Amino acid sequence: MRVFGKTDVGLVRKVNQDFIFYSQEPVGAFPNLFIVADGMGGHRAGDFASRYAVECFLKYIKSSKPDALIRMVDEGVKYANRKLIEKAAEDENLKGMGTTMVVAYIEDEQLFVGNIGDSRLYLLDKEINQVTEDHSFVATLVRAGELTKEEARNHPDKNIITRAVGAAENAKVDFFEVDLERGDQILMCSDGLSNMVEDDMLYDIVKNTYIGDVVDELIDEAKHNGGLDNIAVIVIDPFDVEVNRC
Repeated sequence: MRVFGKTDVGLVRKVNQDFIFYSQEPVGAFPNLFIVADGMGGHRAGDFASRYAVECFLKYIKSSKPDALIRMVDEGVKYANRKLIEKAAEDENLKGMGTTMVVAYIEDEQLFVGNIGDSRLYLLDKEINQVTEDHSFVATLVRAGELTKEEARNHPDKNIITRAVGAAENAKVDFFEVDLERGDQILMCSDGLSNMVEDDMLYDIVKNTYIGDVVDELIDEAKHNGGLDNIAVIVIDPFDVEVNRC
């Protein structure tokens, strides 16, 4: 397995509210772990929310007794949700903060994903497939057939999130399970990438770029198209083994 990840402030925002964590080595009971979080809130709150939520999630899974891993993802996100709400109640500057979270791990050639918010996980094989479903106002309209995906991309309300960590007492997480095959690659990102780069271009960059350069190429493309938001990217090749180069 090979993994690369990075965040970037983009070209417009002054604060980077995106946060990532990735490890191809065991983390608590997990054989590996990958997280993208996109914070929301005021100048300080969004930055704090994404980082603190991931830290709380990691603390929970590292200190908990081993259980069914997918249940630990659910309980870990719920724990992070409670901690964010508590922090917001303590500090007026953090009031109203929240964050998206996509959590993934790979076990026995299967990919397991938990998602809340509109950050995404894609599986790329012979085509690009969005595994997660966005929890946003425009995504709800798309699923109802009231908007096309193309219309949603430029909709004025595309940033309205319907679910987030820290937004409500009950954090409802969606879960997905995917069988992996050789040649598959995984892309996790915040909407600072998915809103700025069309799916076909995401696929082209991931599939036709040396994996060590993919993350930078994706971020550069998002910036080339305006870089209107922070950008978070994790790229995973589950079956690739690094070869020593002469």
